[in-house]
Amino acid sequence: MSQYDADSVRKDLRQWLEANWDPSLGLVEWRNKLIDSGWGEPHWPKQWYGRELPVGLVPVVDEELDRIGAVGVARMGIRSLAAATILAHGTDLHKQKFLRRILTGEDTWCQLFSEPGSGSDLAGALTRAERRGNKWIVNGQKVWNTSAHKADWGLLLARTNMDLVKHKGLAYFIINMRQPGVEAVPLRQMNGHASFNQVFFTDAEVEPEMMLLDDGDGWKVATTTLMHERRGADGLRRYPKPSGRPERIYQEEDAEIASALAPYTWYPQRMGRVDLILERARQTGKIADPVTRQEIAKVLIMSRSADWTARRARVAQEMGRSQGPEGSLGKLAASYIARAANRVHTTISGADALLTGPDSTMGGVIAEILISTPAISIAGGTDEIQKNIISERVLDMPKEPRNDTDRPFRDVPKNAERK
Repeated sequence: MSQYDADSVRKDLRQWLEANWDPSLGLVEWRNKLIDSGWGEPHWPKQWYGRELPVGLVPVVDEELDRIGAVGVARMGIRSLAAATILAHGTDLHKQKFLRRILTGEDTWCQLFSEPGSGSDLAGALTRAERRGNKWIVNGQKVWNTSAHKADWGLLLARTNMDLVKHKGLAYFIINMRQPGVEAVPLRQMNGHASFNQVFFTDAEVEPEMMLLDDGDGWKVATTTLMHERRGADGLRRYPKPSGRPERIYQEEDAEIASALAPYTWYPQRMGRVDLILERARQTGKIADPVTRQEIAKVLIMSRSADWTARRARVAQEMGRSQGPEGSLGKLAASYIARAANRVHTTISGADALLTGPDSTMGGVIAEILISTPAISIAGGTDEIQKNIISERVLDMPKEPRNDTDRPFRDVPKNAERK
């Protein structure tokens, strides 16, 4: 295809789908055909299963797949972050080994960044990777790791050098989660779910070729992963829904969706459920209260404004601009909206908002909102971290004074010391 425009893309894809789409195929078999054709991730390089289409034409491809009900490549969960990071920084070995199986959905992934003593201060990681012979040996602990208990591979940020400054002594690895020395333990949350894990490493091995870039480049690679993660927190992410159709490929996709989304069932509640506010206000009659109406209006205005900002960022991405700090704007806005929605739901429901069980408001959904919204201000980088990023990288304000960037990490005070 020499000329990239919506009409030619639509025409070529329709012809290919008419000749190849078959819902009686197995899910992996179909996805391999889609990947080989380049239509699975059409904006990717041709060498790596794409067609090098402008990002702005990807929605045209999605529309055509949706039009006939064709299943796309696997994109749910951490695998999308893994793919983006490997494309940006991986070697040919990494791309050959992992990208296809990410797109087919055969491999599952988890993210191993935060630690008990270094969550928002991610560069303060204490999990150690030490070179012994021809292997890296990993010891330490990570936490808040979604689906780590069933992941095949993990994106691991670990410290390799205590004598360099904090951000320089890190390396970024792809680690086998199925090996001895890796233990994932689920964490029970106050809302009753167990979406996250803590992961313990005891002499876990990593091959040298499973490091992305070079020793000391871990922070650079981690920043790429985080920028993609924060863009995914801007409120525009669409989770797939099971089709319920009887053909083999749909049945297999439905099972995949159910498994992948199991940890995320409470995620709409942590966003504040703005979509339920007007319905609840009408049900309770609070829509007639002028004070409540004013608070509802504030939340709806904030939500719509954040949506427009997020869409502008997506348009910039479709124009080919690289990931930038704008993801932090969406992440911070999501936190403000969630807290404001929480307050409005409490105003509307009163003391009933605290009830759970079968007789509670909306089957306990409102109560789950109240105890889930604090998570949005923490996960993926706290509000304070996002404010720093925005002030320094967007507003070009002076950096916050620090005492941990000009001396060896060994000498920096830490929240938790590993003995």
